[in-house]
Amino acid sequence: MKKIRTGDVKLIQELNRSIILNMIRERGPISRSEIAKSNNISPTTVASAVQELIREGFVQETGVGQSNGGRKPILLKFSPDNHFMICASISNSLIEVAKMNLARDIFEKQTLNVKETNGQQVLASTLEMIDRLVEASTNMDRCIGISVVTPGIVDRHTGVIHYNAKLGLAHMDLKSMMELRYGRKVWVENDTNAAVMAEKLTGKYGGVRNLLYITVGDGVGAGIIVNDTLLSGERGGAGEFGHTSVDRSGIRCECGNVGCLENYVSWPAVYGRIITSISRGRGTTMLSKASVTKGAITPSVFNEALNEGDALAVDVADEMTGYLGAGVVNLINLLNPEVIILGGELIFESSVLFDKIYAYVAKHALHVLSEKMHMYTSSLGQDAKLIGAASILMQDVFHFSLAR
Repeated sequence: MKKIRTGDVKLIQELNRSIILNMIRERGPISRSEIAKSNNISPTTVASAVQELIREGFVQETGVGQSNGGRKPILLKFSPDNHFMICASISNSLIEVAKMNLARDIFEKQTLNVKETNGQQVLASTLEMIDRLVEASTNMDRCIGISVVTPGIVDRHTGVIHYNAKLGLAHMDLKSMMELRYGRKVWVENDTNAAVMAEKLTGKYGGVRNLLYITVGDGVGAGIIVNDTLLSGERGGAGEFGHTSVDRSGIRCECGNVGCLENYVSWPAVYGRIITSISRGRGTTMLSKASVTKGAITPSVFNEALNEGDALAVDVADEMTGYLGAGVVNLINLLNPEVIILGGELIFESSVLFDKIYAYVAKHALHVLSEKMHMYTSSLGQDAKLIGAASILMQDVFHFSLAR
């Protein structure tokens, strides 16, 4: 059993440093005296912590502020570019690896479309991409760590991927393997958990205590924050929304269950329905849109056709959002969130899909739970998973709190 630190001078110093850095990051430029007054910390403690943060390159002085009768105060601001982190997102179809600063801005990015269903091959490709970034970095001493996000059941404390059905991974100790390889601390987390933490930490949803992030793309997942605490479960399996059953006599899932939601609303499921309809002679503008780019039908092609009222796209969307809407209603009635965020490549930029889900929820959820609830699309953009990876690393390194 781990010993709880109480009354520990070093612990208090670490806490004060975290509070001071967080305030500079969120409210800078700001003076030392304002930090001390706002947090009831002694000016001497603030001055000592700030000196250390400046020496380490996390904070810099930037001009002077207005005087309140004495000497003009020197202002401080966060310095995100003096250090960097390497972040990776792994799925069964796409690998993304990026070098990012401490403001979660991307310096360099590599992407690789993968078709392997073998998780070991996908991991090998990911490591090769990280190797290239590491070899190209002449200042690895400024790298504060490496963060990886992936779907599946991930133990965020041990960095073990317990189960990823699509990649065929089980009990993979990715954290230990990567730390041995790179000599840097490594974080491993479920991608949707990371995304909900990023939404909470980036500021827009900082005051929301009960937040739900639902992603729909290659798979389906949910990141859940309850009372300002990420709900991860005993082994990291909380939020496996895609593996909740919606049809007891339905499609057999790779997880062993039948009728899993993921097999009705994920992009592979939607794509399969489109292709089956086309093979039976159903007409659609999606074929011509895909042929223009000499590519396959993609989520963006589907959403473009949907926006234009293509009959097949509308029929598929109605079926898909019926299943997904029912699943969202179950989560609302179970968790009573204040805000629900919809993300993932299938929904992120589709106002039509969003509106259909919103309408279903408004009609079917318990009114007392949904009347004051808000629903939005993700604010993280196309790089949501990488920003999520960066957020879990920064929360641990700098102890940025989810609570505001």
